[in-house]
Amino acid sequence: MPRTADGHPDLQGIWTNATITPIERPAAFNGKAVATDEEATRYEKQNNEGLYGDKRSTNAEADRDHAYNALFFDRGTELARVDGVKRTSLIIDPPDGKIPLMTPEGQKRASERLRQFQRYDRVQDRPLGERCLMGFGSTSGPPMLPVLYNNNYQIVETPQTIMILVEMVHDVRYIHLDRNQHLASTARQWMGDSIGHWEGDTLVVDTTNFTDKTRFRGTAENLHVVERFTRVDEGTILYRVTIDDATTYTKQWTMEYPFRATQGPVYEYACHEGNYAMPDILGGARKSDQALK
Repeated sequence: MPRTADGHPDLQGIWTNATITPIERPAAFNGKAVATDEEATRYEKQNNEGLYGDKRSTNAEADRDHAYNALFFDRGTELARVDGVKRTSLIIDPPDGKIPLMTPEGQKRASERLRQFQRYDRVQDRPLGERCLMGFGSTSGPPMLPVLYNNNYQIVETPQTIMILVEMVHDVRYIHLDRNQHLASTARQWMGDSIGHWEGDTLVVDTTNFTDKTRFRGTAENLHVVERFTRVDEGTILYRVTIDDATTYTKQWTMEYPFRATQGPVYEYACHEGNYAMPDILGGARKSDQALK
């Protein structure tokens, strides 16, 4: 295993977590944490034909509703392989591969956020990802999840700080190794406050101090995320992450999947260049308002 000058595993380089393994276990694999190679091939073929297949039709209006050539999609083409077998869900705990039930408080908050998401009065009402302020789908994390495209990360490691550059919307995460306490509870950030330490050859990252704008899967300011980065071979970092928010979920839950070394580079994500989404979204809302008068 490559190591830095201070003896810790060298996590530096460019990595991708692209995979078609879903967060929750699909019905096709009900009761199966892993798939045989034959089962995986069958699932991957069906998924890839649906995701990357040619969906053009003779109806131009219908073609506008999907990227028929899947130009920007980059989820990879395989289920995630860990310990030599292919996983059927990113979630490994609970064992059924499903996100635990929400608490009554979490359900209430989710309903309120859905109503807020349906507001189109101001730019500030729209989600951070829609406004090109953060990557959608928690690609920047924590947890750092695979999404439809731009699943690349560059890690730079020093004895005091580890920096993770996220390709999607050029987010940057800082993991502080030079302190063992979080910032004051009043100091809240979109990606939280991350402090790390080494347990043997595993980097353990503890993150708190989120804002109510992060909203990972219905969570809020009380979200607590623990990540573990273990370089298991030259080309793989095994990533395990536990989600803990007793105000949102009835129990903790854990995901695990690999980050694979990739040649790169990490490209600039110029989210706003030529982007007419926001004026179109709000302009369309104003048209709808007029039509209802």
